[in-house]
Amino acid sequence: MAIAAAKKALLAANKVPSDIDMVIVSCAYTQRSYPAIAIEVQSALGIDGFGFDMLVACSAATFGLQRAVDAIKAGSSKGVLVINPELTSPQVNYMDRDSHFIFGDVATAVVVESSQTCQSTHSFDVLSTKCITSYSNNIRSNFGYTTRVTDEEPYSADMLFHQNGRKVFKEVCPMAAEHIENHLKSEGIRVSQLKRWWLHQANINMNLLISKRLLGRDATLEEAPVVLNEYANTASAGSIIAFAKFHDDLSVGDIGVICSFGAGYSIGSLILRKR
Repeated sequence: MAIAAAKKALLAANKVPSDIDMVIVSCAYTQRSYPAIAIEVQSALGIDGFGFDMLVACSAATFGLQRAVDAIKAGSSKGVLVINPELTSPQVNYMDRDSHFIFGDVATAVVVESSQTCQSTHSFDVLSTKCITSYSNNIRSNFGYTTRVTDEEPYSADMLFHQNGRKVFKEVCPMAAEHIENHLKSEGIRVSQLKRWWLHQANINMNLLISKRLLGRDATLEEAPVVLNEYANTASAGSIIAFAKFHDDLSVGDIGVICSFGAGYSIGSLILRKR
């Protein structure tokens, strides 16, 4: 999944493996702890440099992108490939009526580089990034490498995905709205200046509430596109799918925000401007 998405991203960015020297595989679950999936992907793509995995649940993509932006700014990398292979279905409890229908499996990938080397037709400047975390148990996965040495049944339902949906909705929505608002303010950008909101695709009601709190009205589908009906909740990949499918129509100078929120709690955002 990661390799397929990476090849599409490289093609869209007019890049070849020699243009990349850093690979980040950032997602909710990886199939093993080591060797890192990112290093295996790096090898399969023929990329010289280094790679590592990141696990930040549904904010993994935005957190990975922040790390990529920082690496480019610092000059420690010439090109970063951020990949989000979200294989969530193995952690779904299909006997839980509250969650079994929520998730979908997909992979996304983004190329981050300096503006001096960018050759893509549809590219964006990253004006700013912002990430925060605040500990909560309301979204949790208990399966881990110590499971086999405990007295618990290693494949019991308790080891799978858990969510206290009502608490998550009540607590995360105001946190996400405040996060976006503060991020925009720090850059001197008004909410009214945003052309597009690429929000985390977990729950349509969460997105409606967040955008309404910020805009003072319901957001249109053009302003805040939705991909839930086609892909379901794909963890960290959701906001990136929305971005990938709904950015070609933007004009030079248009500003948008990618924002994800999820377990941790974790919230990540990037303010983008069309080049």
